[in-house]
Amino acid sequence: MSAEDLKKEPLNVIIAGVGGQGNVLMSFLIGNALVRRGYVVTVFDNYGASQRLGAVASHIKISKEGLQNSPLLHEGDADVIVGIEPIELLRNLSQFGNPEVIAVANLRPVYPIGVISGEVEYPELDEASAAIRRLSAQAWIINATDEALALGNPIYTNVILMGALIGSGVLPLDVMAMEEVLKEQLPKAFEINKVALHRGVDLVKAG
Repeated sequence: MSAEDLKKEPLNVIIAGVGGQGNVLMSFLIGNALVRRGYVVTVFDNYGASQRLGAVASHIKISKEGLQNSPLLHEGDADVIVGIEPIELLRNLSQFGNPEVIAVANLRPVYPIGVISGEVEYPELDEASAAIRRLSAQAWIINATDEALALGNPIYTNVILMGALIGSGVLPLDVMAMEEVLKEQLPKAFEINKVALHRGVDLVKAG
């Protein structure tokens, strides 16, 4: 794809989840693919108090002109938010969303310590899905973790979501661009990650 395919200058993307879900790897792979296509990319990884199970949000700014300020997004700045964890997606939608924001969501929860201990309640997933749709102009909600488990390991969840993001058409990238990066960065697991990538694309195309 060419720089003319960029839908906005800059295009602001957030990948939201918790520590251990692969946010940082996902943002690295997407940024790598975009740079290869001639874009200017800045990435800011914002960690919560605890790296594992703590909130992690990767802010990605994509441009063709290179006219970027701080990589950290401000309230209402996001064009696309990907949620590896649904409540973290909602948290970021509430802060960085706007009437035009697009959401790609995984519906599998990761329960924080407060929920596990019984101190707080985790929202019902039907309520979370409705809120995600209400707070975004367009939303793709998929069971990426279930699909990853069907492939043999939940570790593929982030690659399935990356495929969903590519399939949505919101990024100036195609599947071949992501395959090139996966093959270079994860050569030993390329074949299964390729399957996961295409599964994510198919899930979005299926509606």
